[in-house]
Amino acid sequence: MRIAFLGTGRMGTELALHLLTDHQLTVWNRTASRTERLAGAGASVAATAAEAVEGADLVITSLFGPDAVRETVLEPGLIPVGTPWADTTTVSPADADEFAAAVPTYVGVPVVGTLGPARAGSLGVFVGSPDAALRERVLDVVAPWADPERLRGVESARKAATGKLLANLALAVSAQGLREALALGDAAGASAEETLDLLGTTGLAFIAGMKGAFVRGERTTEGGDFTASAIAKDARLMIDTVDAADGTWPGADLPALRSALASLDAEIGAGHGEDDFSTILLPGAEPTGE
Repeated sequence: MRIAFLGTGRMGTELALHLLTDHQLTVWNRTASRTERLAGAGASVAATAAEAVEGADLVITSLFGPDAVRETVLEPGLIPVGTPWADTTTVSPADADEFAAAVPTYVGVPVVGTLGPARAGSLGVFVGSPDAALRERVLDVVAPWADPERLRGVESARKAATGKLLANLALAVSAQGLREALALGDAAGASAEETLDLLGTTGLAFIAGMKGAFVRGERTTEGGDFTASAIAKDARLMIDTVDAADGTWPGADLPALRSALASLDAEIGAGHGEDDFSTILLPGAEPTGE
């Protein structure tokens, strides 16, 4: 297939690299230097997004958020009539509804995971569209990104967006739980390593294993897998979704997520927005005033 891939940041680049084996790829990014790795791997580079999508059989976008999607795709009417559009951008369910209404060939394709799983082709991937044939077509294209057991077709872009936000809510809240567990362990006289070990049989075992290397100082948060700014942006999409619904389910105000967002925002305010979100777990992390 001739695929136009728009948005070659850290995640977008890893996704696009997987497509070069089987497809003819044209890439575009607002900052042109971020296409260099893909150009070196054999992709063509377009000067504009409009140039990239000309003649494409499929357009894939990997942008920072819904506002970037509107600016890059919707406002200029970028997608040619009838051309499938697979959007990996993290958006809210309401955003997904808006985009699907504007472009009937819209398929929500959010990915779950960070750069390591992206490189390994073991991400979780939701593929959402009411058009079964289109959904199957996109599932086939993005299969190289995914752990086969975590590649899931769903009946709407809205449902795909919901699945991604649920995954990132679990990640943000778990990270806040680990932050507080480390504080409790420290207050009780346990070292960070002891606390991580004691969490091994608890519900926080996964996040402790995932982020333990950052806590131990074995990895730096600079240039991390998932930035504090990115997950904070996603947390705001979740909060906006719940606020707009005015639901009555217990926890409808998302207090745990709001605490996680306060921790993230404190680190962003301290200049660590482009660091891995593990920055909230480190000694000396900014207090949130909770």
